[in-house]
Amino acid sequence: MTVKEYMTPNPVTVTPHTTVPEAAQLMKQGGFRRLLVVEGGQLLGIVTDRDLKEAMPSDASTLSVWEINYLIARLEVREIMTPHPLSVSDTLPLQAAAKTMLEAKVGGLPVLHEGKLVGIITVTDVLRAFLRREAELLVGAEETK
Repeated sequence: MTVKEYMTPNPVTVTPHTTVPEAAQLMKQGGFRRLLVVEGGQLLGIVTDRDLKEAMPSDASTLSVWEINYLIARLEVREIMTPHPLSVSDTLPLQAAAKTMLEAKVGGLPVLHEGKLVGIITVTDVLRAFLRREAELLVGAEETK
């Protein structure tokens, strides 16, 4: 089982100049928790829903609602992304990608093929692979009876 078999191909990406509200809207519409930041075909970073939440001002802010909205509307993902994220090759065994996510305490990794972004692998993808494999084993066990 390789990463390529279970990754999400052609993930939604943003540029470093995408604003935080635009990124938040993309995540909400797509129902996902991370966006890869790409420019000129190069992977520059990753921005997560947690990064977006942390970029928001606290309730203790002395700024007015209008000032806060003005500042957030101008904030770009390059200012809050994690640069140079860990990534994996599409030919890597899925178990190795899962181990990397576990050790790094991340929920997803960009997937590269010869240095080019081709997908993203997440904990959800790994769980799907596990369940699919379990189902295959159950079917195989039933057939041998």
